[in-house]
Amino acid sequence: MIDIEKLSSRFTARKLETGDAADIIELMKKNVLFYKYTEARPTKEDVIGDMRATPPGIEIDDKYYFGFYDGAKLVAVMDLIDGFPKPEIAYIGFFMMNAEYQGRGVGTAIIDEAIAYLRAIGKAKVQLAIDKGNPQSTHFWTKKNGFEIIMEADNNGWIKLVAERKLR
Repeated sequence: MIDIEKLSSRFTARKLETGDAADIIELMKKNVLFYKYTEARPTKEDVIGDMRATPPGIEIDDKYYFGFYDGAKLVAVMDLIDGFPKPEIAYIGFFMMNAEYQGRGVGTAIIDEAIAYLRAIGKAKVQLAIDKGNPQSTHFWTKKNGFEIIMEADNNGWIKLVAERKLR
């Protein structure tokens, strides 16, 4: 079990609910480059669907869809799956920063703290998927946060780069 409140000392982390959809969509709409490389769209239906979607074999209790807040301001959104694709792995299904906080090291600081917490609770790796061709996401995950691309995967015609960071 992941305690999302322990994922950041700088920001308040809390579970996001359907009532937060408008704030999430507002954050998403300002990340124009991301939507050039993915089939996802910043709509209420997609956001609510993402809040409830789990990978095969994963229960909703192992899914954490939450936000990092600076006071009342939504700084980042993360979808974190505990135990996917294996029990010793945590999977970041989605991470997006508020554009106002980008380019200042805030996203990397959030990831560093999350990684430290996941290591402390015994996770061996963190995995995620990057939309192939997205230079911003590829740079953020591989150059700034130490993830290594381990393979390509075809998701209904959208090529994803599966990346991981070893914690041990």
